Order: sequence, then C-alpha cells, then structure tokens
Amino acid sequence: MDRPRLLPARTSPHDREIWRLALPAFGALAAEPLYVLVDTAIVGQLGTRPLAGLAVAGAVLTAAFALFNFLAYSTTAAVARRLGAGDRRVAAELGVDGAWLALGLGVAVMLIGLLTSSWIVDAMGASANIAPFALEYLRISLLGAPALLVALAGTGYLRGMQDTRTTLYIAVGAALLNLALEILFVYGFDWGIAGSAWGTVIAQIAAASAFVAIVVRSVRLESASLRPSRAGMRQTAVVGGPLIVRTASLLVVFLATTNLAARISDDAVAANQIAFGIFLFLALSLDALAIAGQAMVGRFLGSADAHRARAAARRMMEWGVVIGFGFGIVLIVSRPWLVPLFTDDPGVRHLADQLIVVVGVLQPLNAMVFVLDGVLIGAGDQRFLAVAMVAATFLVYAPAALLVTMAGGGVVALWGALALWFLARGVGLMGRYLGPRWQVTGAVAP
Repeated sequence: MDRPRLLPARTSPHDREIWRLALPAFGALAAEPLYVLVDTAIVGQLGTRPLAGLAVAGAVLTAAFALFNFLAYSTTAAVARRLGAGDRRVAAELGVDGAWLALGLGVAVMLIGLLTSSWIVDAMGASANIAPFALEYLRISLLGAPALLVALAGTGYLRGMQDTRTTLYIAVGAALLNLALEILFVYGFDWGIAGSAWGTVIAQIAAASAFVAIVVRSVRLESASLRPSRAGMRQTAVVGGPLIVRTASLLVVFLATTNLAARISDDAVAANQIAFGIFLFLALSLDALAIAGQAMVGRFLGSADAHRARAAARRMMEWGVVIGFGFGIVLIVSRPWLVPLFTDDPGVRHLADQLIVVVGVLQPLNAMVFVLDGVLIGAGDQRFLAVAMVAATFLVYAPAALLVTMAGGGVVALWGALALWFLARGVGLMGRYLGPRWQVTGAVAP
C-alpha cells in the first residue's frame, strides 16, 4: 500500500495539476479576507462605536455563513465525480441544483436573520452605544445572504470542473469592487457604516451574477436543464448535513478557546487573538491544497481510477508537510519581528511569542489534516469526517481544555489542548486514508 513519504520525490506526474489548481485557489482564498479588512479599515475611520458594531455583526455573519461552506465542498466533489465519469451534462445540472439550493437557503437565512436581528445583537452582549451600529450593519449585510451562498455553490461547481482560475478572477474583481464602492458610499455619500455594508452586498451580488452566468453557459453548451432537480438538491443537502456538523464542531473549538482565554486574563485573550489570526492566515495556504484534493480525488474516483486518486492524495500530503515545515520555521524565526507588529504591550508580547512557537510547531500536522480533509471530502466520505471531528472535539479537546482550566493553566497550556485536538484529528484521518474504504469509485459518491 502506498504511504506518504516524509519528503516528496523530486517529480511526480501529479505535480503540474496540483499546482494548477492550488495556486489560483490560494489567490481566491486570500482575496476573501479583503472584504473584512476593507470593512475594518474604512469603518475604523468612523470611530470606535461603529468599529465595535462591525465587530459584533461581523462575528455573527462569519459564524453563520461558515456553516454553509458545504455548498462549495459538496458541489465540488459531486461535479468532479461526474466530470471524471465523462458525464458533463449531469455535472452542469449539479451546478444548477447547487445554485437553486443556495438561493433557497440564502433567502431563508436573510428572512430569519432580519426577524431575529435585534435578539441576536442583544445576545452578543452589545452595549446600548454599540447596538445601533451592529444592528444596522447586520440587517443590510443579511440582504446579501442569497448572493453569498449562490457564489459559494458557483465556486464549488468551478472547482469540480477543475477550474480554480476563474474563481480567482471573480474573487479579486469582487474585492476591488467592494473597495471602490465602500470608499464612494462611506466618504463620498457620507452613509457611514451603512455604506460599508451596502458596498459589500453589491459586490456579493456581482460575484454571484458572474457565477450564475458561467453555470448558465455550461448548461447551454451541454444541452442540460436550468430547472432545479429535487433529487439533485436533496443530494447536495444530504451531503451537506455531515459537513455542517464538522464545521459546527470546528467553530465550537475556536469559540471555546477564545472564551477560556478571556477567563484567564486580558493579556491571554489578546495573545490568543494574535495567534489565531496568524494561524487562520496560514490555513488559507494549506486549504488551497485541500481544494486541489477535492477536485482531483473526486475526478479520479469518478473515472474509476482509485490508484491515481491515492497517488494524488499521497503527493498532496507530501507537499503539504514540506510547506508546513517551511511555514513553521519561518514563523518561529520571525517572531521577534512579527509580534511587535500586533502589540506594544510587554505582557501580551511575552505570551504571543510563546503561542507563535506552538503555532509554528503545529504547521506540519495542520498541513496533513487540511489535505486529508480535502481528499476525503473529494471522495464523498463526509460522514466519517463528521464523526471524526465530533470525536476529536468532545473526547479529546473538551476534556483536555477542562483539565487545563481546573488546574489553573495559562493560555499556552490551553493551546496544548488545541494541539492534542489536531493530533487526534490527524490520527483519525490518517487511519482512514491508509484503509480502502474511502476509495469508492463511480459517478455518484456513496
């Protein structure tokens, strides 16, 4: 049985395709945080209260929309399998089904969010000074929910069709449009925080429109149908269920870590925020390989070529570990210059310096976990992913974090619990990869 090497061989027949998919995917992933950065920078010039309102509303929107990433992941895997099986017409129709499902879910999120927005802002603990800004930003941003979810489905369709370059163009174009509109609305029209929200919504609608145009063109080329298929939408939703459980478990860990760090001290939660910010930034690079894994493994299994699916997965893991080691070394060596960019508080600097070492050491393991996530999503093995994530979260992380809290441990010990969580995930995913159960071939995932 093929096993991943510690160092990659000099060449592989899969290298060219891996990087053809991964590099544009990384560019698109890196463009996505520009929405948040632009909003933060522009709203920050309006004062502390609008910025705090943005922070409250932004946290809610980020957590809510993260649960719908399955629209991209499940569509990628399903479309890639059909492409591998040579059935481009059904692949196009799966893109249509994903878009219709996304539109329906987006409208539901918008309506429910608008009806409960006041309660949500109150539940987030926003003060009377901050709540009006948070409420205004949240309500306007919810109008973009249908477009955002349609764009997620469109992204999944293009990835499944082995096209990550177009997603890069759309992501960069939408980010630039968002920047221009926010400057115009906030500074030119003096709309305040509402101008920032409207700029983002319009950019999201533009991105969704681009994806819809691409899907419609594919449907016409393949003589497919633009009507939604109940079976196709049900398939995407059923596949998405376990992925929602997986994502929810992920959010529980990150939110719990922040919550526990805040209970330790102000310095601890500040240092934790710095470490998480750096960790999430590096995760974007590693997720690009996972996206390549979804697309390639799905296509190879769809074409009944389990051997090439495993070989491509092995190669992506090899590259992932090498990149992870590189990230870790650079991060640890550069921390004396990196930490001062975030804070000038000596206590926070001391803790952040230690946490960044932990983040750096974790990078090779993180790389393995991210790539294996992508491989198994591409294989349609989402039920195992959900079970493995829940088990690692509640059987490993939760007891370890509770033990750290009861023993009065600091934020570094808390990140030790996080490291055990990643290790548990890595062990579970590697055990699954080494077995044959994920290599189910055919046009439809099990």
